[in-house]
Amino acid sequence: MTSESFKPIVYLKENCPFCLKVRLFLLESGLASEVESRDFAAGTEQEEAIRAELSPHLDKVSFPSAQLEPGRYIAESDDIIAFFAAKAGRDPTGMTVYRNYVDGVFAMSMKLWKENQELKKAASAA
Repeated sequence: MTSESFKPIVYLKENCPFCLKVRLFLLESGLASEVESRDFAAGTEQEEAIRAELSPHLDKVSFPSAQLEPGRYIAESDDIIAFFAAKAGRDPTGMTVYRNYVDGVFAMSMKLWKENQELKKAASAA
């Protein structure tokens, strides 16, 4: 497959806040139709198959992941967004829905997750 006919692939896990961040960017930027999205639910055979597909290409398989170009894989939401933003000449900071999610719900979820991790650590040390 030549790079001219290659369509980037994003691997998005259901109910993953990082995956939703990538999906919102792709939708709001108008790029969703220019990528192949492989969506799956946690704990399914489809997830196992995707992990097996990605494991030779990534040090650690996590989601979201993407094959941006033939043989070029990454697994970090901000890096995936930066790639597509640069490619399309779009600035995510000016995207209303994306920013509302990142600065609102996403930021609060990350804060709560960090607090939970700290509480677990303190509880296990007690």
